Amino acid sequence: MAPDYGETFALWREGAAGPWHDYTHHAFVERLGDGTLPRSAFLHYLIQDYVFLVHFSRAWSLAVVKSETLEEMKICAGTVDALVNHEMSLHVKTCAAEGINEAELFAAQEAVENLAYTRYVMDAGLQGDFLDLMAALVPCVMGYGEIGLRLARSKAHDTPYAAWIATYADPDYQAVCTDIGTMIDNAVARRIGDLSQSPRAAALQDRFSIATKLEVGFWKMGLNDA
Repeated sequence: MAPDYGETFALWREGAAGPWHDYTHHAFVERLGDGTLPRSAFLHYLIQDYVFLVHFSRAWSLAVVKSETLEEMKICAGTVDALVNHEMSLHVKTCAAEGINEAELFAAQEAVENLAYTRYVMDAGLQGDFLDLMAALVPCVMGYGEIGLRLARSKAHDTPYAAWIATYADPDYQAVCTDIGTMIDNAVARRIGDLSQSPRAAALQDRFSIATKLEVGFWKMGLNDA
């Protein structure tokens, strides 16, 4: 059963059911869970994900600018802090153990899949409003929460990737997903009312669906280019 991250997210998730399953049950994810993912693939993914998080943090910073309420500003600013000062530390620590320092991570060349995804998210925010940006951002946030929770519940705990799984299954990360989901529900109610009756519904769904497909591409990159 999927975790409850709010009504709007549930609608978007249902509207992208096929791509969402491909994303959250990708072979990369399953091999993280059972421990069969090659270390080289994991490290390649971590390096690219570090670069991704740099741009992702910038996009969440843009969400602060796009905010209309103090609550939105607080949650978006808090997300930037969590990304820059906490989530990225896992990447730094793991890569440091492999002889890759943070300066090398920051300077790493972006894979094409990384470029496509991060620039799509930034374009959604620059071209659109707060809701456009949220629809492009939340597949990453919520998807990792869902993946981490599922793997923690169903997979063996002796996988070498247990720390990665625990990061996203952690109650603090789950609370972030819940808080962002509530914020989005409130933002939808404030800006357009009933999403199902809004002429913007299809466009927002499209934002979410495309971002989800780009997540699938990111996993594929991790497997194929290591």
